Amino acid sequence: MRYSSCYIPTLRESPSDAEVISHKLLLRAGMMRRLTSGIYIYLPLGLKILDKISAIVREEMNAAAFQELLMPMVQPADLWKETGRWEYYGQELLRFKDRNEREYCLGPTHEEVITDMVRGEVRSYRQLPIRLYQIQTKFRDEIRPRFGLMRGREFIMKDAYSFDADAAGAESSYKKMFKAYMRIFRRLGLKFRAVEADSGSIGGNFSHEFMVVADTGEDTIAFCHSCDYAANVERAEAVWRGETVQGDCLPCEKTGMPGARTVADVAALLNVPPAKIIKTLIFVVDNTPVAVLVRGDREANEIKLKNLLDAKVIHLAGPDIVKKVTNASCGFAGPVGLNLPIYADLELQGATDYITGANEADSHNTHVDLRRDVRVAAFADLRAITAEDICPRCGGKIAFTKGIEVGHVFMLGLKYSEAMHATFLDENGSERLMIMGCYGIGVSRIAAAAIEQNHDRYGIVFPPPLAPFECVLINLDQHNAVVTDTAEDIYSLLRSMGIDVLYDDRDERPGVKFKDADLLGAPMQLVLGNKGLARGVVECKDRRSGERCELVIENLRENFSLWARQVREHWEALYARQ
Repeated sequence: MRYSSCYIPTLRESPSDAEVISHKLLLRAGMMRRLTSGIYIYLPLGLKILDKISAIVREEMNAAAFQELLMPMVQPADLWKETGRWEYYGQELLRFKDRNEREYCLGPTHEEVITDMVRGEVRSYRQLPIRLYQIQTKFRDEIRPRFGLMRGREFIMKDAYSFDADAAGAESSYKKMFKAYMRIFRRLGLKFRAVEADSGSIGGNFSHEFMVVADTGEDTIAFCHSCDYAANVERAEAVWRGETVQGDCLPCEKTGMPGARTVADVAALLNVPPAKIIKTLIFVVDNTPVAVLVRGDREANEIKLKNLLDAKVIHLAGPDIVKKVTNASCGFAGPVGLNLPIYADLELQGATDYITGANEADSHNTHVDLRRDVRVAAFADLRAITAEDICPRCGGKIAFTKGIEVGHVFMLGLKYSEAMHATFLDENGSERLMIMGCYGIGVSRIAAAAIEQNHDRYGIVFPPPLAPFECVLINLDQHNAVVTDTAEDIYSLLRSMGIDVLYDDRDERPGVKFKDADLLGAPMQLVLGNKGLARGVVECKDRRSGERCELVIENLRENFSLWARQVREHWEALYARQ
């Protein structure tokens, strides 16, 4: 393709509202433009990248025996009300009415629609399994869209769904999709991790996220140095090793501590480590206050509490509710005598003689024994994992990194088939519920995540499978007939070799052409000028490494093929380190 006939409106400076590097570079490289908050126009090069991602996704989905369909973006409210998600999904669901006052929403996901379709078609176990997918636009009304394609309101997503007759079949579908996702992200040339994750608003029995590793990621991943264990910190297990501290505990005693609201205040006042102090946190779980106890040097994990109680909505109580249920302001709540369901983190079992709030202003209790002085409804893993913890699988050392979620697979089980009565008749003629799985990939988010992981101070450094062009051919002297004729010959040669090449034939200064070539991120660059042509060579540059060499024009087909293979092998060596 000739640059002079392309619409590639590059920018020299980053727009002021662009926050992360992918947002800045996608705008600067002329690949997208903002229409309104969280909604973007994909320009030709941006769409070309999305098409390349979609092609790889389609190939692997088809290879895993999933069939493509296309469902409507507009969905009737009745289906969402069947599953209870019309109320539960919250304000991210964009609701509206048609001229007949019927309620609809713009689809953020399609579990209800696909389940409704399948339940109307399937009667017998002989029709199962069913495995379907689509690549389609979704809409989620984010409260604060930001980071460009990373957290927009409108986005392109691949979502797939499986329906099986039994648990073994459902597990087989899940494993097929897990393996397909591993192949997809390797083929895309991304450094990623598959991590255990919370199922969130989608629901289900268990799930895995696929995270592109990047410093700008919104998610934190806990992983083990010694084995393959990795989990989103929302899900990561904090193992209690069963350690116990021996010793008697004196009777519980109330002690005045004016102004000591924080763990640090109490620890300094009594000269004790924060681990001897218990934080009592009040949460509102489905409109019911509960208390959560964690060590003073730990943080409570809301997601773990939500899963423990199978709750729909959970949030930390405000000062008014804390005052109402504890008779004290924030900082002085404690479990002794508290008339609420109380849930304690597992590791609090390992010691006694704790310090807690006393449910009274400027007072704390000392010598608290949880089993003696407190009615604990349950001990459970309720805290965030830390670097001090061990791997829950092998006992190895835990470390942390940042990640960008680009894929998620869910074992839904009976969540939707039960709510929507999606049944079939088994071989004995008995009615049974279908077992479901669902599997999402953020196609547009992958484009942004790839740039977050692959860029330098000059612009984008695309992995070859994602690059809008494999090679940029730069003519340094557009007004020199000999140079231009040779550049035309090279352009024709590359196209005949099946190379997707952008020929920069613009009447622009060399500096402009070099900067645009680096900005667009094609893996290979060829530069032809009068000096090189006089020596019978064309200069080439590996965009990732910056390494330069020269290729003899006379045998350019063979010379370019060899060099291009080396560039690709360098990238493939990076893929192989997954």
